[in-house]
Amino acid sequence: MPAVDLILRNANVITLDPSRPLAHLVAINGDRIVFVGRDSDLETVAGPGTKVIDCESKTLIPGFNDSHCHIFSFIRKQLTLDLSFPAVRSIEDIKAIIRRKAQTTPPGQWINGSNYSDFHLAEKRNPTRWDLDEAARNNPVIISHRSLHACVLNTRALELADIRTDTPEPPGASIHRDTTTGEPDGVLFDMLGYIRYNVMPPMSEAELDQGIDLANRAFISQGITSLQDATVTNEIKRWKIYRRYKDRGLFKSRVYMMTGADNIAGFREAGLAFRAGDDSLRMGGLKIVLGETTGQLFPSQPDLNRCVLDFHRAGCQVALHAVEPTTVEAAVAALEYAIRESPGQAHRHRIEHCAECPPALFERVKKLGVIVSTQPPFLYYGGERYLALIPTEGIRWLYRAKAFFDAGTVVAAGSDTPVAPNNPIMGVYAAVVRRTAEGQAMAPEERVSAEQALAMYTTNAAYASFDEQAKGSITAGKLADLVLLSDDPTRVEPEAIKDIKVLKTIIGGEVVWEA
Repeated sequence: MPAVDLILRNANVITLDPSRPLAHLVAINGDRIVFVGRDSDLETVAGPGTKVIDCESKTLIPGFNDSHCHIFSFIRKQLTLDLSFPAVRSIEDIKAIIRRKAQTTPPGQWINGSNYSDFHLAEKRNPTRWDLDEAARNNPVIISHRSLHACVLNTRALELADIRTDTPEPPGASIHRDTTTGEPDGVLFDMLGYIRYNVMPPMSEAELDQGIDLANRAFISQGITSLQDATVTNEIKRWKIYRRYKDRGLFKSRVYMMTGADNIAGFREAGLAFRAGDDSLRMGGLKIVLGETTGQLFPSQPDLNRCVLDFHRAGCQVALHAVEPTTVEAAVAALEYAIRESPGQAHRHRIEHCAECPPALFERVKKLGVIVSTQPPFLYYGGERYLALIPTEGIRWLYRAKAFFDAGTVVAAGSDTPVAPNNPIMGVYAAVVRRTAEGQAMAPEERVSAEQALAMYTTNAAYASFDEQAKGSITAGKLADLVLLSDDPTRVEPEAIKDIKVLKTIIGGEVVWEA
């Protein structure tokens, strides 16, 4: 037995390790778990310098691993005007918030708001440039939709972006226009990344420091020890920012960082290939966003097939963002093509969201052996909108979970933060009860057990990033990433899961947060 730095005893340990599902004591040396056993083993494993924490019979689980999130968008959200429901219920509310901000913002300086929901606005529409002009004429203004797939610019911001009546539609994106004049009305679809990185000034060092600090505290206070950043615009500059804050110990959660095809060259020039890095920051796979913003699939099926095949042959994981049945089908077709053309690769390709998956598509996904990265919190936080907009038949196939478990498909869970709150406990709750915030059922036949829901955020999420040997269960030899909970999700009534609190978060053997 190696030296032991820390022992957690008197705990209800849910290990997520099938060879030993339950325990009461966990011993840690350095950043690794070295022993999992009973309280009676304490004297055997403890040394003269060992710190011992009495867990007071609370529940210890592996650290939560968010399989799909957008870290920099979350960081930005910490620094922007909050336009979310229920505080904001109308376009007039949005204008009032921006108007107040404009009173203390120098002319010419950007005003940035986030998380508005057109579904919850009294006007049942997106704001326009003219709405925002009424609130702030002397400042460029941008507000982003809660989905991150739409944003609204005022006239000053549109001028800075050089978006005019004669501006052509960007590939895979859309400039919404007045139906009479053809003039842009300020609403842009799938252009938020372009505006942020090509038009708006970058965050200052002071803003970045503040945003990183707020984001770090938010993640570790929720027990999130690992994050899988599924942002298509991730670039080498962002990798260096993460590295800098990691080296300074200011961003604790481990990061698996995906990127898009446009940014691959920058990583290659820096000598960073798929899976490069270390346990704190590692390169993830290729992210491809499939959309139909312009009324047709982008990228086209032939282009998609070629791209997926190229990266499949190169041994790189591909993560395909697909929501509607048509985009899920396109993702499936591209993966089928790549695997057929180059069989035998241990690919672990992923479908991100796979939101609507009717039976015929489900059978094809099952045969592919891909990973499904789903978002249970959407059922709770966005269920009312789904029930209003999606036909009843479609609700049956929405964010499926139990069917994938039964089929042997690896299904991991994430928040898509900042689209939904990044509280994994609420994700576990949503996967178990499948009800909206208003209490309406959402395909209850797809409910999973609490054990399965925990696996989605631990063992399965680790597998999705090729990390099952290092994390995901409380097993000797694995990283000491652990969360102490106030109650046992597998024993309390399902409705009580949402009230469970994180008491301690441990990353690499270090207690990084406690209530």
